[in-house]
Amino acid sequence: MLEVTDRFHPRTERLLIERVVTAVREHVARPELEVSLLLTDDEEIAALHQKFLSDPAPTDVISFEMDNGAELVVSVETATRVAVREGHAIDAEVALYIVHGILHTVGFDDAEDDDRRRMRDAERAIMKRLKLHVREVDA
Repeated sequence: MLEVTDRFHPRTERLLIERVVTAVREHVARPELEVSLLLTDDEEIAALHQKFLSDPAPTDVISFEMDNGAELVVSVETATRVAVREGHAIDAEVALYIVHGILHTVGFDDAEDDDRRRMRDAERAIMKRLKLHVREVDA
């Protein structure tokens, strides 16, 4: 199951979201993983960041592990700003945030160097499979 609520304009293409979620599910061998995704702006993600993690700052993605799935909130506003600054496609940046968020919910972490390398390797592999490029992962 994939549930998407897109509150940002312009909307992110549903087919792209489906491709990204499928690629992550396949990479982590969790085809049954349920994903709920909210695409929004910096103001809303900052409010949710404060409510659930006691941090009032906007962020790129917030992820929550659920019983059999992942609940994600992605700031498309942040993705747009970063993509323009770094010179790559906005859709690729949004895809990276979705990949990163889902990976967090299935056991990947990026707090320690070894864990961060493992997560970046997974992100790179998934983004390569999707033929999407962002400087952070490609580097």
